[in-house]
Amino acid sequence: MSPPDTIRVVNGLQKDAYTYYPILIVGAGESGIALGARLKEEGFDQYRIFERQAGIGGTWWINRYPGVACDVPAAFYSFSFSPNYRWTSLYPGGAEIYKYLCEVTEKYQFVDKIQVNTDVSELRWLEDEQLWEATLTHLVPGTGDLSRKALGERIAEGGRESVYLRQETVRARIVCSCAGGLVEPNAWPSSIPGRDTFQGPVFHSARWDHSVDFNNKNVVVVGTGCSAAQFVPRLTKEPYNAKSVTQVMRSPPWVVAKDDPPGGKENFEKYSATIFSTVPAAAKLFRFMLFAIGESDWFTIFDDNSWNHKSRKKLEAKMVQRMKRMVPEKYHEILTPDYSIGCKRRIFDAEWFDSLNDPKIELTTKPITKVSPHHVTIGPGRTHPDPKDTNSKAPTNEETIPADVIVLGNGFEVTTWLHPLKIKGKNGEYMQDVWDARGGPQAYLGLAMDGFPNLFIVFGPNTATGHSSVILASENMVEYNIKLIKKILHGDVSTIEIKKESEIAWTKLVQERLKRTVFNGGCQNWYQKDGWNATGYPYSQIDFTFRCMFPKWSDWDLQYTRKGLLKKRARQASGILLLVVVIVAAYVLWQQGSGVFFGLQNLNHLLRRYVKQTLIGAWAMVNRGITMLPD
Repeated sequence: MSPPDTIRVVNGLQKDAYTYYPILIVGAGESGIALGARLKEEGFDQYRIFERQAGIGGTWWINRYPGVACDVPAAFYSFSFSPNYRWTSLYPGGAEIYKYLCEVTEKYQFVDKIQVNTDVSELRWLEDEQLWEATLTHLVPGTGDLSRKALGERIAEGGRESVYLRQETVRARIVCSCAGGLVEPNAWPSSIPGRDTFQGPVFHSARWDHSVDFNNKNVVVVGTGCSAAQFVPRLTKEPYNAKSVTQVMRSPPWVVAKDDPPGGKENFEKYSATIFSTVPAAAKLFRFMLFAIGESDWFTIFDDNSWNHKSRKKLEAKMVQRMKRMVPEKYHEILTPDYSIGCKRRIFDAEWFDSLNDPKIELTTKPITKVSPHHVTIGPGRTHPDPKDTNSKAPTNEETIPADVIVLGNGFEVTTWLHPLKIKGKNGEYMQDVWDARGGPQAYLGLAMDGFPNLFIVFGPNTATGHSSVILASENMVEYNIKLIKKILHGDVSTIEIKKESEIAWTKLVQERLKRTVFNGGCQNWYQKDGWNATGYPYSQIDFTFRCMFPKWSDWDLQYTRKGLLKKRARQASGILLLVVVIVAAYVLWQQGSGVFFGLQNLNHLLRRYVKQTLIGAWAMVNRGITMLPD
């Protein structure tokens, strides 16, 4: 690479010295790992990935609760450019997924490009230098794994030095944010009094406290999301052996059975690794099958038209019938959702419904109203069914139950995109302020905002789907990022920025289209906040894939360098030349007589003579001219 595209220290021993990075990547979760691997494949290795947590893997590093596993088949929850043919099961555990992500960094040899325990706390665009200035906060090892609330408590007890080691300012030509969404856990519900009086441990499932002894303890679990559905069934069994588990549910999720793999679970686990390793084409076909099944869900569940309404009603009836076959009758009413399937994230379950037959596990929709040192009060009232429904038999009475441990499974802060990273653009505005002024978090195709040149996002606002693999969406955005990055690093453009009118038009389209999807289907979900959906993508992944494969360059403002401008003009000239050659060749063929068009030998001869040689010669001249252009 040329000098401008290498990592280096600028200004040496002077006070204003800084480290320059051609590419700075925020986050070493699956998106950051995918981008790092693809950059290496493209021949770019002058980048650095900064990760706040103490290890790589993002959600698979931080989520270590009992039973944590992928609820999407792993063959589809892995990178297409680095497939794993040796998954031990269709839905492997978190440790196996984490191992896979580590193996990808080793395979592409960029472990040394990742710096953990380092928080990118602020970005500021320097217009004169055409660079991003980044403030790095170096953390005491391990403290980056703490939630913001826990960080605040630690600072209050031990001072800032108990968390922060030092700050550093660096600069970068390109910044790619790969910050994940399922990292920062929701805090204790502020509406519930008495939290400070409770004598037992309280923690979120995403910050599981493995030092807690559950043996013969009364456990209260808040929430019935995907995480809770995985860890609740295990708490009454070895090695935890809880005395009781009371699970507090706000509203019931739609629970879908996990599909058995081809040939059955036992055969798949026994033979799939051998088959897929020996015949990679079979693994690719299996992956495509999973993709096709997922995409079919979009067209049957997630869009919102009369046909989808009928399709959802049929599926919902089957789901309710399945639920009633599997759980005790006393839960039938409170486990029947009153909203459309797909409005909230579905739970793909193999154990939770069965676990509700365990006499040690109790499910309730009576809300927690008070916490005392060794007890929790639930009720009076209920959150589901509607308390005003006089025909409902669901209990509403107040009840005080013993509690030794409280586990929060109440989700993550997913509506505060990129938070707490502060990003100040070329107009002196912070991205969060721009979002507030425009109605909510947004970005063109989830990857760029006007006013923030050379800043690209992977898995930004409005890129999540409820029917497909997050890995596929991330890969699509990584490929788009690569297209943008290459133009800058090759010296063709100095800055790339989405046009304001393009960003606003895209956001308007997305928000209007989302109103005609199941995400607007009468539920309270984590996709929306105050009527603004900053999470969901309103089309299929096929649609998103094509948008990422074929960028609409007219939506972008590219500031060409002299070299890039000359290349652009040369390409335009070559296109005109090609058109002229085709027209001339067609004319010559026509002049040779109609027999040429019916005689294959004469046609091949003329094509070779008038087209092939002319095109090769024309392109050779254009390419020689381009290579001779100055930088």
